Amino acid sequence: MAEEVSPTENKYTFGLSKNVACGLIYFFGLIGGVVFLLSEKEDKDIRFCAAQSIIIFGAFTVLLLMPLGFLRSLIVLVGGVAWLVLMLQAFQGSFVRVPTVAEWADKLAQQVK
Repeated sequence: MAEEVSPTENKYTFGLSKNVACGLIYFFGLIGGVVFLLSEKEDKDIRFCAAQSIIIFGAFTVLLLMPLGFLRSLIVLVGGVAWLVLMLQAFQGSFVRVPTVAEWADKLAQQVK
């Protein structure tokens, strides 16, 4: 489920270590995913985190724009928990692959160069 990475590895996008780059991707959500996916050309983990962030937080954004009444509170709660878990795990060097979304993220990360 989670992949461990040493926080002292090489510097990647914007001179950041891999765990900091991935943590910031999730911290900034949809925008962070787009920026890092377009900026990082080589590291597959950073590209994956960026693609997964785009898909997850893009879906939450679309759901929040829909008139769903009382379900909005549930969407905000689930989105907030997902944001915290993904961000904290990434900062610790453990990259979570969300089921189903991970498959789409792999494809997106490979397609966008």
